[in-house]
Amino acid sequence: MFLGIEIGGTKLQLGVGDGSGREFVAFEHRPIAAEEGAGAILAQIRQVAGELRQAYPITAVGFGFGGPVLPDQGRVITSHQVAGWDGLPLVSWCREKLGLPAALGNDCDVAALAEARFGAGQGRRTVFYVTVGTGIGGGLVIDGKSHGGGRPAVAEIGHLRPGLDAESSQSTVESMAAGPAIAAEARRRAVHVAPGDQPWVDDLLGRCHGDLDELTARMVGEAANAGNEMARHILQATCRVLGWAIAQVETVVSPDVIVVGGGVSLIGEECFFTPLRQHVAKYVFPPLRDTFQIVPPQLGEQVVVNGALALARLQFSGGDR
Repeated sequence: MFLGIEIGGTKLQLGVGDGSGREFVAFEHRPIAAEEGAGAILAQIRQVAGELRQAYPITAVGFGFGGPVLPDQGRVITSHQVAGWDGLPLVSWCREKLGLPAALGNDCDVAALAEARFGAGQGRRTVFYVTVGTGIGGGLVIDGKSHGGGRPAVAEIGHLRPGLDAESSQSTVESMAAGPAIAAEARRRAVHVAPGDQPWVDDLLGRCHGDLDELTARMVGEAANAGNEMARHILQATCRVLGWAIAQVETVVSPDVIVVGGGVSLIGEECFFTPLRQHVAKYVFPPLRDTFQIVPPQLGEQVVVNGALALARLQFSGGDR
């Protein structure tokens, strides 16, 4: 039995299972106070994991961490959302404080592992996973195993730079197509209203109660699904950038299936997946155009914990036994 732990910027999730994709025997969700830093989160993990260990025969831990990590060293590089994680040896901490061996992965990489083994990519040899939310991340799984475990980063599709003029490390796919970018573009258009756009602006203002600072990508998506043409145009631009990026990955790596998840993907088929597929088809190497699928994920909010359990199973039980 293993313990899978997701450490995010807004939540902490822990699940107990055998890492085979079957249902959890126990699952715990805890909000975190990001302003209290890594120490407070580690204290939560120590408490909840200790309780779970008393109730279940847990032999090892798998971590899915929301930020770059060095898996072979068992060390966090940093968190872009919570202070105090820089360089922290999480695997050693787990051995010392919980008395258990541990495996460490980036949250997107372990989510990719879960979707490849148990979800939308099950049965396919090469699976690329993309999450589009407050950021854009990626993970590559080949033959049921995460690719690039010994590298400080892998499959970082959100950090591709569209075009030769994108010389700054801040000029990325993520900066143009993640949730905050969608909301920012909607705010810009609401302030600088183009001819004919006022009805669509009024619709968005109604959704955020007149406070543009409260406007979110989710609201833009809801407006687009309700027929707001300005919102649809914003999402078309988003899907063009993301579609270009996915096409580059497909052209270079040629995965059999591309799973696209995260909060932005919940906008749905008509205003997200359909234009996304169209733009991928436009930019991909033509011989590959009909050789892969772009699909939504199947494992929902528990995907990272599922992947953390799978990581622990792979490392500490010899794989698929």
